[in-house]
Amino acid sequence: MPSATLRTLLSGLIDYAGLFPPAALPMSEVVTNYDHYRRSDDRWALGRIVVPVARLRELSEAVDALALPVDGVWNVSALAGEDHQQDARAIAAWNASEAGRFIVDAVEVRAASPERIGSAAHALGPSVAVYVEIPVDDDPDPLIAAMRHAGVRAKIRTGGVTTDAFPGADQVARFLVSCARHEVSLKATAGLHHPLRAEYPLTYAADAPCGTMFGFFNVFIAAIFARAGASEADVCSVLEERDASAFRFTAGALAWRSTSLTMARVADARAWFAIAFGSCSFREPMRDLAELGLL
Repeated sequence: MPSATLRTLLSGLIDYAGLFPPAALPMSEVVTNYDHYRRSDDRWALGRIVVPVARLRELSEAVDALALPVDGVWNVSALAGEDHQQDARAIAAWNASEAGRFIVDAVEVRAASPERIGSAAHALGPSVAVYVEIPVDDDPDPLIAAMRHAGVRAKIRTGGVTTDAFPGADQVARFLVSCARHEVSLKATAGLHHPLRAEYPLTYAADAPCGTMFGFFNVFIAAIFARAGASEADVCSVLEERDASAFRFTAGALAWRSTSLTMARVADARAWFAIAFGSCSFREPMRDLAELGLL
C-alpha cells in the first residue's frame, strides 16, 4: 500500500482520456477500460473519464451496447468546442437524460484571450468546473488573472506526440506560480504517463521517436510547492528533477531533497489547487509506480 502522503498526492489524480493520442482507442474499448479501472484495486487514483461534448451520446450508447453495469455515477470531463452556448445546451440535455448514471461535472475548453475566457465562463459555468487551456509560450499571468476574475480554472498542455509539443520547464514553472499567486485551480494534460522526468517514446509505435517528458510527480509536487510559496526557480528545479530518491513520502510529509511539506499542505493543495491530469493511459502510470516500489 502507498504511504498516506503518497495516497493523498495521487488520490483521484488521473483523468482517463483513452480516446485521445497516442492511445486513440475506440469508444467501446475506452468504456470497457474505465469500467475495469473503477473496479480495480487502483481505483483510488482514478478520476473522471474525458470525452468530447460531441461524443457524449456515443459514450452512453457504448456502455449500453456492452451491457456494462454502471455501479455509481460516472463523472465525465467534457471537451468543448468553439460554440460555448451550443455545448452548454448539449451538456445540460445529456446530464438530464442520463441522471443517475453519468454526469458532466467538468468542462475543458481552449481560449487565448480574456474575452474568450469570459465567454466560456458565462456559457459553461457555474454549475460545472470550467478548465480553460491557455498557451504558455508568452507570460500567461494576464490570462490567469482573467480566469480568477471569471471564476474558472486553468489547464496546461504539458506534452504531445512530437517534441515541439512540450513546453519548457521554465514555462510550466511560470504557469504554476501564476496560478498559485492568483489562487486559480489547475489541471494538466498530455505527456504525463510516467512519474519522473526522463526520455521516453512519444507514442506506442515500435519505431517511435523519444523525447524528454515531464513526470506527473514533478508537475504536481512542483504545483504543491508553488502553492506553498516556492520561488519560480525552485519550482523549475522540481520540474527538472530526475532522481526518484529525491522525492520521499512518509506518513506525515512529502519531501523533495531537503525541503518538506506536511501532509496537511499536500491535502489542501490537492483538494482545491492541483486537481488532476489527463492521460490516455491509466495502467502505465500505475505500473511505473509499482516498479518504483511505491505501491
